[in-house]
Order: sequence, then structure tokens, then C-alpha cells
Amino acid sequence: MLESFKRLLAGKPAESAAWPDVADWAARQALNFRRVREGEGFVIEGLLDEMPWRLEWGPPQRAYIAGRELRMRMELDLPGDLQMLLMARPLLVLLERQTYESFTEGLQTQIDTGTPEEVRWLVMFPKANLNMYRALRGRLGAVSAAPASVPLWLEGPLAQQLERALGTLLQHDPPFVLMTLRGRLYLRMQLIDPDLAAVAAAVSLFETAARQALRAAAQAGESGQEWPSTGSTAWQSFDDTKPR
Repeated sequence: MLESFKRLLAGKPAESAAWPDVADWAARQALNFRRVREGEGFVIEGLLDEMPWRLEWGPPQRAYIAGRELRMRMELDLPGDLQMLLMARPLLVLLERQTYESFTEGLQTQIDTGTPEEVRWLVMFPKANLNMYRALRGRLGAVSAAPASVPLWLEGPLAQQLERALGTLLQHDPPFVLMTLRGRLYLRMQLIDPDLAAVAAAVSLFETAARQALRAAAQAGESGQEWPSTGSTAWQSFDDTKPR
């Protein structure tokens, strides 16, 4: 009892927070599941068409995400100039306003390289037209170095899955980011409770986004245009020296 009380005071999840439903689901899907950092989160690793992906759930890496974050990444070897960002509209509006206020109030005169890519892209890149996606345009926004590539990405399966997610995984418009950067695909979102339905839905959405990004790259082809480097890293992994 004393140890449980200490864990409560320390703000750490109890040892019983082992996410058995998620672990069992991962085993059935032939995915690698492990807890990390003494119960603060977990990692799942899998393959999509022989290409590895990684999911982490735990403390957030972004200031705009509170509580806990689910994030995924995958190396797709996409063209370097295929830089696309899809974001929950409330988050997009918030970050745009914060960035504008920072400049207009004289707090900064240029974009800091420590600023996350998704925030810098809101300033650097033009908005993509989502008017053809009536179910999505009111809840999501997009920017891209090549805006015409975003409809190619969304067309068909990804748009359909996002539309379903707006009633389930993204029902209450949590902070949500889906982006292609330096040949990789990234997803991050606020997820306080990593229940099985939410984790499975995130993985399914991410895998669809990966396949559709490859499709968009094939259709768009190599443009040969060099876009500004965003400089910083989009991902800082858990310390895996203490897998659970």
C-alpha cells in the first residue's frame, strides 16, 4: 500500500498499468510490444509490406499536446520535396495565432530552428485546397511545399479512413498531426487513454497514410525542386535501455 501511495505522489502509473489488451492484440498481430521507463509508456514495432514502423505512447514531446501522446514514424524513402502536413483544424488555428502573436508582439523576428517543423511549415508553406473533401475540410487543414500533392495523398482510402476517424479516434478534435518529412511519415496525437480501439485505429490510419503517400509520390513524380531544410528533428525516442 505504501508503494502504491508513493507512486501516486510521484505521478507515475501503477505497475498494474500494463495495457494487457494492447499487448495481447499486438501479439495476435505479430507485433513487438514492450513497456518502457518503468510503466510511463510503451513501444510497438511492426512491418508494413516488409517496411518497419514504430509506435510510441507516453509523455508528450510537443508543448501543444497535454497528458499523453501517441506517435508513429516510418521510413518510406519518399522524395525529399514531398513535404505534406495534415493537422486538426483547431490545432492549426491555435498554432497560427500563437506564431502571429509572437511576431507582432516583437517576441521574435525570425523562425527559430528549435520550433517544431509542423509549426514552421504553417508559415513557410501554402495551404492545400481541401474543398473537394467536404467531410474533412471543416475539421482538418493542410499545408505543403507542393500543395497539389495533398489531394493525391488524400484521394480514396486515406480520405475515407480520416472521415471515419473523425467520428471515433478524432471525435473531439484532439491535437493531431500527420506529415511526410525527409522521406518519412509521422503521426502524432494527444491520447490520454491508450485503449485498444484507439491504438488499433491509429495503426490502421497510419498504414493507410503510408500506402497513400507512396502512391502520391509515384503519381507526382520527382519535381527536382529543392525546398528549404527544416533543420531540426521531428522525433525524440524513448530511452530503450530499460525495456519493460
